[in-house]
Amino acid sequence: MRRAGPGARTAAPANTAPPADAAPAAETAGAAAVPRAAVREPLRTEFEFELPRGFVDESGTVHRNGAMRLATARDELIPLRDVRVRENPAYLSVVLLGRVITRLGTLGSVHDGTVENMFASDLAFLQDFYRQINAEGHTRAAVACPHCEESFEVELAGSRLGES
Repeated sequence: MRRAGPGARTAAPANTAPPADAAPAAETAGAAAVPRAAVREPLRTEFEFELPRGFVDESGTVHRNGAMRLATARDELIPLRDVRVRENPAYLSVVLLGRVITRLGTLGSVHDGTVENMFASDLAFLQDFYRQINAEGHTRAAVACPHCEESFEVELAGSRLGES
């Protein structure tokens, strides 16, 4: 079936009932229609980010764009066995981030040694990003304009230091 454009309606073929989840006509008529329940999106497990400064590799290349996956219970438990973490609990975030960052620029792999050599501002950014995606499972929040009351989503994870 071809769609003519946004908001275009197509007639249902004869002898067919509307889908079970179709909104009643009263809900779809006019601009003052009551919004239906939001459709549930599939679980998102990986989130893109951009480091404020960037990781500089041994050849001098700066890597800023990357991705982080959601942490599992195992990701949070395994670092507790690490000798470096036992000696210095502050090292926990370095080992944990090394496990959940899936991509950083053109690097072949990301590990705790990579995170260990990042600038402090990038480490702070990644720690905050980790908390945001693992606390709620996403980095977006539904908000409403206080003036016009229109609802929309905002990105909580800014791509630059200081953004939110």
